[in-house]
Amino acid sequence: MIKQHKKWSTKRKVWTTVATLVVVVGAAILGAGGYFFHVAEVRAKKDFVGSGLVSKKNPLYAQQEKWLAADTKEWHLKAKDGTKLVGNYLPAAKKTNKTVIVIHGFGVDHKAMAPYGEMFHRFGYNVLMPDDRASGKSEGKYIGFGYLDAKDYQGWINQIIAKDGKNSEILVMGASMGAATTMMLSGMNPPSQVKAYIEDSGYTSVADELHYEAGNMYGLPKWLANVLIPVVSGYSKVLAGYSYHQADAEKLLANNKRPMLFIHGDNDKFVPTKFMAPVYQATNGPKEKYLVPGAAHVESYRTNPVQYEKTVQKFLQKYFN
Repeated sequence: MIKQHKKWSTKRKVWTTVATLVVVVGAAILGAGGYFFHVAEVRAKKDFVGSGLVSKKNPLYAQQEKWLAADTKEWHLKAKDGTKLVGNYLPAAKKTNKTVIVIHGFGVDHKAMAPYGEMFHRFGYNVLMPDDRASGKSEGKYIGFGYLDAKDYQGWINQIIAKDGKNSEILVMGASMGAATTMMLSGMNPPSQVKAYIEDSGYTSVADELHYEAGNMYGLPKWLANVLIPVVSGYSKVLAGYSYHQADAEKLLANNKRPMLFIHGDNDKFVPTKFMAPVYQATNGPKEKYLVPGAAHVESYRTNPVQYEKTVQKFLQKYFN
């Protein structure tokens, strides 16, 4: 009896130790998931992201300053969940029914896209540049990573149509997270007035990008990223209202049949260049691509301004005239 008692006592100790270990590991994973969710999605200054504004030495500086000095008008939109959003609109010098929506990236606001806004305005278009939810003047606690934003841009599109009429024609252009927004939007069946898209440096999906950054920024092994990212996605689903399974540009692109221009730098270390091929293959509409030698993340325009504008203009003449 004494031996049997000792045997059961030993087993209880083992199971208690195992149970304790499981609880500790589980708590650690949940804690780490909460930390990475805060870094990825909670509105806050991101130390690894600058303002997005370019310096005086940058060849796009004059364009940036011209846009920032322009007499833009504030537009306002209430998203379906009640979030109040703010946009900046500049009508073309000559009246037109053609409007370009320009979408900024992660951790910045619309000002980061000022050179692009100036370019499209110089080309003769109305330009609308909103601040995404959780950025700039717009409300919101959680970053949409392109998925919530794509839904918000449906509202901006409807507002353009309401203001300018059913004959409105719209092109959507975005960079980085804005490019992912553009691609996700294309698969959500936006109004027929949206004629074409341009994406610059977009990722295939939020999950793919976070898996990459887990190793690139934090040096986490793949097996640990595979454990943590579904946890972070769970936080996102509960708190922000979307999972990373939903925020998948590659999957949504399969629904798109409208023209899209894909742009990426071949030296992109933030949203790796390898992401360009699968999204290009995924879309079912007319498509063109421009891979820029030597360009880092969202540096294709700065790297070769003349060729960048020529490529964009050629695409516009073909699909947005």
